[in-house]
Formats: sequence, C-alpha cells, structure tokens
Amino acid sequence: MSSDTSDQSRRFCMLSWDQVHRLNSILREAIPIHGRGNFPTLSVQPRQIVQVVRARLEERGVSVRDVRLNGSAASHVLYQDTGMGYKDLDLIFGVSLKDDQAFRLVKDVVMDCLLDFLPAGVSKERISPLTLKEAYVQKLVKVCNDTDRWSLISLSNNTGKNVELKFVDSLRRQFEFSVDSFQIGLDSLLLFDHCSETAMSESFHPTVIGESVYGDFEGAMGHLCQRIIATHSPEEIRGGGLLKYCHLLAQGFRPICKTEMKALQRYMCSRFFIDFSDICEQQRKLEAYLQNHFAGMEHKRYECLMTLHQVVNESTVCLMGHERRQTLSLISMLALQVLAEQNAIPTVTNVTCFYQPAPYVRDINFSNYYIAHVQPQPPLVHYSNSHHTWLHCN
Repeated sequence: MSSDTSDQSRRFCMLSWDQVHRLNSILREAIPIHGRGNFPTLSVQPRQIVQVVRARLEERGVSVRDVRLNGSAASHVLYQDTGMGYKDLDLIFGVSLKDDQAFRLVKDVVMDCLLDFLPAGVSKERISPLTLKEAYVQKLVKVCNDTDRWSLISLSNNTGKNVELKFVDSLRRQFEFSVDSFQIGLDSLLLFDHCSETAMSESFHPTVIGESVYGDFEGAMGHLCQRIIATHSPEEIRGGGLLKYCHLLAQGFRPICKTEMKALQRYMCSRFFIDFSDICEQQRKLEAYLQNHFAGMEHKRYECLMTLHQVVNESTVCLMGHERRQTLSLISMLALQVLAEQNAIPTVTNVTCFYQPAPYVRDINFSNYYIAHVQPQPPLVHYSNSHHTWLHCN
C-alpha cells in the first residue's frame, strides 16, 4: 500500500451499530421549520428533506454525488458524551455548480420542496418562491471563486436548530478544528430505508462510513473524546473561527499545545477583524452567534463572551488602540446584557456605568454624580466607552 493510499485510508472509519442507530434517530426526528408572519410551521424529518431535494435535483438534470451529515450533528453521532449536543443540522449535497444557472436551479428546487411541505389545506397557487424564501429561509449564501463554489440555504428554527442545506461543488476549507471535521455519508442508510422491508437491528443494518476531513479520523476522535482543540493551516480559518474557538474553551475544551495556540489565536483575531472590520458588523456577528449557538445553554453565553474578551485582549496585534478598546467594550457590553437577561448581576463596586448628558449641560465643571455605597465584591467586568460625549459615573 502506497503512503498516499495509507494517508487516505486514515481519513475514514466504519460506524458501529450504536452510532448508526443514533444517526438513524436524528434523521427520523421531526424538526420544526418556523414560518414568519402567518406562515405555518413545517414539521419535516431530515431524511424526508434529503430524499425530496435529491429527487427534485435529479429530475432537473443535476447529479448528486453523495449526501453527508456534517458539523456538530455528525460529532454527536460519533460521540454523544461531549456535553455539547448539536445545534444546526448540516446536510451537504455534492453537486456540480458550473455557472449561475446551476446556483439558481438549486435555490428554485429547495423552494419547490418547501411548497410541497406546506400542510394540507394551505392554498399554494399564489405563493411565489420569493414569498417562501422570505417566510422560511434564515440565511442564503452563494460563494463562487477560484477555490470555492458552494451555496447554503438555512431553514429557520426559532430554537437555533436550523436545517442547513449546503450544495457543494468545491470547498477548500471544510472545517475549523479537528472536533468539527467529521462528515458521515448518508447514502447507504437512505437506500436501506428505501429498499429494506426488515427493520434495522444490531445484526442487520447498512454499512455507514464516517470521514474526518482533518485527515486523521482516529486522531480527531481522540480530540473529541478528550476535549482537545487542534487544527492545521490556521491561516485558512475564516473570521467566525475565533468565536467557535472561544465557545470550545467555554465548554471545557483545551488546546493541544498552548504555545502553538498562542500563534493560532493571533491568526484568528487578525482574520476576525479582516472579515468584520466595522464595529457594527462585529456586533451583528456576535449577537447572531449568541442567538444561534446557545439554545438551551444560555448560561454559557457570559462565559463565552468573557473568554472572547480575554483572547482579544491578549492576542490582537493588528488594530489601533482605539479600535481594540472599542471591540473590547462591545464584548463587555454584551456580557453585561447577558447577565441582565438572566438577572445575574451581583452587587459590585468596580463597574463603570455611562449616561448621555442632557442637552442643557454645557458647563464642563457640571457634576451630578450619584455614588452608591455597596459592600465590596470581586470585580465583575469593566466597561469603558471610547465616545467622548459620554460621561462616566463610578
């Protein structure tokens, strides 16, 4: 066996019966797709979505190479004891996207499928694809360049468990860290489901293959079981990888090598500020991440934000001083909002509050501070604002 073949074989592993059973349960679990406004909630099993979308694509002349489960759901299938569960249900369809027409065709097919999933009794004649997109699509992404050709259609779920349909022709970077590098082929399981009249059991079930696009399945599984953060080519990780890294730290994962991770943190911080250079973009990204990744674990939001604050404070080398302070202030503000939502702000003496002075305040010596006398407590967080029109009251 050549070294290339050996390296390739290390990427794959056959799933055990327990893993296959867990996968089958996820594919059969009805997931609500929530509509906006007066549109009804759709209750659809992932296996139904895959089967209908695949059939419609092939009817329209689009060949589907394979369908895979990706991301946190795949990690949960392989090892459910991480304590993280899974959020989005990521389904990857391998297709050819050679031109804009192919991208439009994929979107049209998904909208047609949503129309079919509407409950009986709903009048469908006047519902356009644009209306369906506005009602049920959380996110629509198209990427088309020299190295990446893919499209993402994310279907809405109010609890953050979105169904993400990704149509991939080519994708250079398919993971951020080894623990989220797993993909599980669904074709054999869906074929068994379609053809077999005998129920699945430990002694009679299809062969299902998992892959780690990190390159080493056994090594990635070891990282997942031992809660270790590892990666390679960190310069290729997009800006959102910084948030995923801090999320993992808040969940109790630890870097495989602290020295290497210091360099990784600098890469990730730099890329975050390249991808989200404006403070408003940063706020939108942070708020969306908190909304989509902590359903059922709201108590972890504060810890994740304070971990992010520490990482940005220690590892940011690409910003001017005021930009860095502005971002740190934004993170602190969001952390305080999280505590306020949970009614968890304790009595403290080292929190700086800000108020906007009234228009009639013109005298720079004007002082109308209120000093609250409180019992000493450990400092919680320090929030400072770079806008000179704000006055502080300790």
